[in-house]
Amino acid sequence: MTWRLLGNLIRHLPPESATKTALRNEMSDAEIKRTAEDADPSEGQWSHQEMLLASLVDAVRAQTYVLRRVNGDKSAKPPDPVPRPGVRPKRKTTRRRRLTPEQTAAVLARIRGEPTPRKGGGRWLQSPPGTVTKLIRND
Repeated sequence: MTWRLLGNLIRHLPPESATKTALRNEMSDAEIKRTAEDADPSEGQWSHQEMLLASLVDAVRAQTYVLRRVNGDKSAKPPDPVPRPGVRPKRKTTRRRRLTPEQTAAVLARIRGEPTPRKGGGRWLQSPPGTVTKLIRND
């Protein structure tokens, strides 16, 4: 057996195995702290039981949400699913600022290919998707 094969076998053992437990017990406090800081739950190893438990938690949270909404709680928000390995957490969406009327007019003028209100004039040349739109100057 090669060292590489042995390393792969150990890396893919379940987290609750005796070998993984012994390796964790041998780590120093500094190593544990560094590992915890670099940890990403989406890359962890979960057993089938843990996946089923996460599904159960999601179902209970969904039932609680529905019950609150049915009983008139308007402040209830849909629950986020339990983070699972291999699934990146959803990023919070930020609200976009609304364009001012001047900015809206400039965007629409650019779409229609009208002269720009910039110094030097010119018009925007409509280009095919995937290429950079260029400003054609009236020189």
